[in-house]
Amino acid sequence: MSQILIIGAGAMGEAIIAGLIKSGTVPSSISILEKRQERSKEICAQYGVCELSDTEAVSGFAAIFLIVKPQDLASTVAEISDQISAETVLISLAAGKKIAGIESALKGKKIPVIRVMPNTPALVGEGMAAISGGTHCSEKDLALAEQLLNGTGKVIRVDEHLQDAVTALSGSGPAYFFLIIEAMVAAGIELGLTPEDAHQLSIQTIYGAATMLRDSGKTPTTLRENVTSPNGTTAAALKTLNERGIHEIFSAALLAARDRSRELAQG
Repeated sequence: MSQILIIGAGAMGEAIIAGLIKSGTVPSSISILEKRQERSKEICAQYGVCELSDTEAVSGFAAIFLIVKPQDLASTVAEISDQISAETVLISLAAGKKIAGIESALKGKKIPVIRVMPNTPALVGEGMAAISGGTHCSEKDLALAEQLLNGTGKVIRVDEHLQDAVTALSGSGPAYFFLIIEAMVAAGIELGLTPEDAHQLSIQTIYGAATMLRDSGKTPTTLRENVTSPNGTTAAALKTLNERGIHEIFSAALLAARDRSRELAQG
């Protein structure tokens, strides 16, 4: 089998499709199953993938991505379970939904299930995904998931009990980043810069800093120390951030996100 099926062609489904094609997957080997007909035709026309209109045709796929709303996951799996081939790997991107629930919906079939927590930078090929394997997953199954997700960014493996922590750190992480940019832009405007200049200065500064962190091989602590002259402007700013409890704020924020992820998993 070499076919890949995407169930759910929303923004993240589209990111997976784009990533697959970017990493060398032939568009004609990708099919989508999307209940919104207009959206389905739009994606097929844009990427050259195939449209699947019937859940009874889901057999024979090497991998099936489940990119549906969390509340629709169990019913979707139950609907397709009779048709899924034993060799198919199910890859779920449904936020907060545990592997055990998916395996239960498979009605006793021993299908490899992999849970993924992606994030939105996958839309531009710079995502961060963490994967966890289920009861029937082999090394080969996990390697396949990594290979398929590599086109959307980077992939790591974690034990499933850590997926809530991953959700708090990287799944929700882009929003923290955007909030920091919003605050920097607003502060720049308060200091007299135009909104346009404050926006450009903030974004390029963060982009450059992130690139340095990724490419230099140095720790964030080292890079921070390198730019912080004693009694200089950076030191003054960092002193204020530390006095306001920047570390405590982030610790509390991620704890709240992790706990909410756990609550949603119980729903």
